[in-house]
Amino acid sequence: MPSHPHAWPADRWNTDPVKARVLAVARTLTSATRVLDVLSLLSPHGIEWYFTVNPGSVFADRALDEYLHGLSGFTVLDWDDAVRHRFDLAVACAVHSSMHRLDARLVVLPHGAGYNRLVTESTGDTVSAAGLSRNELTHRGRVFVDVLGLSHPEQLDRLRTSCPEALDVARVVGDPCFDRMLASRRSRDGYRAALGAVGGRRLVVVSSTWSGHSLFGRHPDLPRRLVRQLPADEYTVAVVLHPNVWSRHAPGALLDDARRMGLRLIPPHQGWQAALVAADCVIGDHGSVTVYGAALEHRTMLVATGAAELDPRSPSYAFGQAAPVLDPDGDLAAQLERALAEAPTGLREITDRSLAHRGESARLLRPLLYSFLDGLDEPRDEPALPPYPRPVPCPGAAEWPTAYDVEGSTEGTEVSLRRYPFHPDDHSPRGFHALTDEHPGDALRYTAEVIARTEAHAERPATRWLADTAAELPGLAVAVAALGPARHLLRLHTGRLLEARAEPDWGRPDPAIDPLLLGSAVACWLADGGDPAGLPEHGLTVRTGGHRTRVSFRTGP
Repeated sequence: MPSHPHAWPADRWNTDPVKARVLAVARTLTSATRVLDVLSLLSPHGIEWYFTVNPGSVFADRALDEYLHGLSGFTVLDWDDAVRHRFDLAVACAVHSSMHRLDARLVVLPHGAGYNRLVTESTGDTVSAAGLSRNELTHRGRVFVDVLGLSHPEQLDRLRTSCPEALDVARVVGDPCFDRMLASRRSRDGYRAALGAVGGRRLVVVSSTWSGHSLFGRHPDLPRRLVRQLPADEYTVAVVLHPNVWSRHAPGALLDDARRMGLRLIPPHQGWQAALVAADCVIGDHGSVTVYGAALEHRTMLVATGAAELDPRSPSYAFGQAAPVLDPDGDLAAQLERALAEAPTGLREITDRSLAHRGESARLLRPLLYSFLDGLDEPRDEPALPPYPRPVPCPGAAEWPTAYDVEGSTEGTEVSLRRYPFHPDDHSPRGFHALTDEHPGDALRYTAEVIARTEAHAERPATRWLADTAAELPGLAVAVAALGPARHLLRLHTGRLLEARAEPDWGRPDPAIDPLLLGSAVACWLADGGDPAGLPEHGLTVRTGGHRTRVSFRTGP
């Protein structure tokens, strides 16, 4: 601790009197976001908030600095300034021996689902889990941490071996990040809508931790192949990459192809928790996000276990050995269908060994934090963690694909379709091509059987656009111009115009149908011998997976 701490500015300038100063300590973006989960338990009144970065991590980059400076209500100090001042409390979700220099009561918590990974650069040995080693928790033989938060009593046993002198400061407090996810389950429908899991689509979350042993390290092409192989009207895919991947690589560029086909890439600072709550299935590895997905009782499959970099006594190691496996080179759609048709695999016993006191971390943590804030009383209300905000995928990618390979079949007036995002390098196309008018390039335009304008434009009426498109592309089976979310104008290859309308039903009082999906259904129906003269009388039912939309027709202008 510094012998002569710097004085703070005079409190006379403050409108809300400062009764305590709290320092959040980060080493990486991951630990920074986890600290915020913890600090959300403190009332902002009477507290002056600070953030600093404990230097030394190879993953501390400019993005971390920009993130901290973008936070509202925090003053960001560099490390040398932080160690020259006195704080009532410091909270960190990653520990390093240099934190002994802080003049504050220090509370340390994990930045994942417990302490699992072997990182010899941090621990100084090959057997201690990062965060539980003597090398990290002591300075000159003395434990400098005031509280070492554990998510489960199992970690006490490993701490007893790795740093027994820290047992006196260890407290089992649960996992506030997981508890925030539990508190967010009522918002699940909104999260799903934000990620495109609408119209009967199921959400697949692909999760990867960092290192060459991770999912993304071993199978970087898996997200693209998932998006390409899964029917786009039945699935939506979101990818969550550990912030350490972002700090060393450029995932947006690496996944550019998949993003053009509709992949949702979750930014590293926020959104993965909500995506996980929204998921139907999680494909991952030994990272904490995958463990959390299983703890939320989602179907979970692994493509990497990370056994080489995990403490073999940890629950994450056991999780990697017990969880179902996805064959990344096999039929991805068939494997997902089987997994979703079965009950979630019984991993609860293993995840319970990572996450004790589920839903109770706020009750356990808040009084502990306030015990170090002498000038403040703990609020009388029931402690609670707020739900996470809606996820916002990274910008710059297509929300929906602009071109598809389409397969379909008809039975009476019901047309069942499966659409797969088109990729020019895939040499095994299915059925026929359908694309929007916004699809880049001309090559596919002249081989497509269906084309759609997905937005109405007053300056170029639908009838004019349809006539121009039919003249340009005489090989089209169907062209469609959107008139609104539920109304579209179609031009068949014969020149006949039909106005289509999606019909409401009891489950969807405000119906809508994608004009490209509608045009594909009509093209499929015509190809199977349907008589266009019968459409105004009988209409069509368009089916994608378990989702059906009834469409009526009338002769167009």
